[in-house]
Amino acid sequence: MALTDASRPALRRHGDPRQVRRNTLIGWSFILPNFLGFAALTLLPVVAALGLSFMKWNSYSDPEWVGLANFERMLGNETFWVALKNTTYYAAGHIPLTMAAALGLAILLNEKLRGVGFFRTALFFPYITSLVAVAVVWNMLFNPTAGPVNLLLEALGVADPPGWTTSSDWAMPAVIITSVWRDMGYYMVIYLAGLQAIPPEYYEAAQVDGANAWQRFRNVTLPCLRPTTFLVLVMVTVGSFKVFDLIVVMTDGGPGRATTVLSQLIYREGIREGRFGYASAISLVLFLIVLTVTVLQFKVQERRER
Repeated sequence: MALTDASRPALRRHGDPRQVRRNTLIGWSFILPNFLGFAALTLLPVVAALGLSFMKWNSYSDPEWVGLANFERMLGNETFWVALKNTTYYAAGHIPLTMAAALGLAILLNEKLRGVGFFRTALFFPYITSLVAVAVVWNMLFNPTAGPVNLLLEALGVADPPGWTTSSDWAMPAVIITSVWRDMGYYMVIYLAGLQAIPPEYYEAAQVDGANAWQRFRNVTLPCLRPTTFLVLVMVTVGSFKVFDLIVVMTDGGPGRATTVLSQLIYREGIREGRFGYASAISLVLFLIVLTVTVLQFKVQERRER
């Protein structure tokens, strides 16, 4: 019997079950290698750390169940609260400064300037440079006695320039400045992609209505960049709370405990001291903090889009 016109769309819609099954298997074959890598290198270690947070284990003996003892010890440990405060301090400085610098550079380098390609590459280059090299160079720049930063401040009339990484008050600002300089080029590229996706007709319509540069930026650029800004915000936030390597190389958590952050405390307690259960408890708390902040950001973004 010949197929009617009404039956043809139904066949196209549902398709051959064997073909659907084949396409599904092909799709799974593409994502399976990545999922296996994620499961082996991320998911299983996270589950293992969750279990270890309720145990006492030093890698030389069998794990011993201690319940909430690791968390009670953590809450009663002053170093944990210092590390939490320092992590929050770093995030509060790094997130807005990095986003502002990246957006400003993206707007500047989105214009048709001579040599714009060179400047884009030069600003992105620090992100792919060896972090150890970045930290060593900035430590030299922040040298209290012979560093170019303090020499410049003295030339500008500052009688007593900061001690930077040798001062408990200025060590964290020095780390934040270095981190912003290193990261802003990467997020600048993301903002550039967002800026170039804005239709030029929007700016032309705003100019016809008599909007000046600031009004075009506030009423056209910022609203159109909202999805890009949200992406950058989430990425910078996650990166800020798990900062580790830059601080280890620049200050190693010092002077004193002025720059000790949670990720560094996890490393010290787990790798150096062998208290893997206690370190896992701290890592679980850090995970919950990052998860909570990220979920709140998504909730705020959903409200703005409604």
